[in-house]
Amino acid sequence: MFGWLRDHGIIERNVILMAVLTLITISIGGLVQIVPLFAVETTIERVAGIRPYTPLELRGRDIYVREGCYNCHSQMIRPFRDELERYGHYSLAAESMYDHPFQWGSKRTGPDLARVGGRYSDDWHAAHLRSPRALVPASVMPPYAFLDRRLDVSDIQDRMRALRIVGVPYSDEMIANAAADLAAQATPDADPSGFQSRYARARQGAFDSNPAMVTEMDAVIAYMQMLGTLVDFRDVTPAQLRQP
Repeated sequence: MFGWLRDHGIIERNVILMAVLTLITISIGGLVQIVPLFAVETTIERVAGIRPYTPLELRGRDIYVREGCYNCHSQMIRPFRDELERYGHYSLAAESMYDHPFQWGSKRTGPDLARVGGRYSDDWHAAHLRSPRALVPASVMPPYAFLDRRLDVSDIQDRMRALRIVGVPYSDEMIANAAADLAAQATPDADPSGFQSRYARARQGAFDSNPAMVTEMDAVIAYMQMLGTLVDFRDVTPAQLRQP
């Protein structure tokens, strides 16, 4: 029945035949993994509280990526006891559903930042970014004092439109008010009503302690302070996390 297996040398000596059979094998394996996904409503379980980034948080994330922060800081807490005790609840796919690209990774020269939001004050983050070793003597992180420069917001609407193309649900209202919402979030005395109606649970303040100017430092801190804060994990089970 399996006598043909004795002739496998024919395949091994024929590069073209081996390539064709390898392609067929990989295609079958790929289809087995991909086809079932079309039978489910979504590959990401929806979670209450998740929203798109505010314009200020979005620019902060762009700067975070630009400076290569992901090279030393992951944003993925794995479901292991030691990680849960150190960082908190394991990461959910839905928390990164609006990230393009996501910031998961496994490299941890520095700590994971998936739940860093609210763990330190704005002043601590600003001081740490300006002079890391002033707060953490053993840190190998370079200083980012140059982030105190003015934030470029000229293309914020274009950035949001581009993200909407790939599925981020920015509405026309959000895009039209992008510059105003960005300024409002970085200005403690600004009227928060319109801004808060578009972005639930978004913090407002002078993140770099300088309300006179919106800086790249403001943006990065605003982004970091929201990480891990959108989902309330207290007394909930995975089934209760689902939106109706």
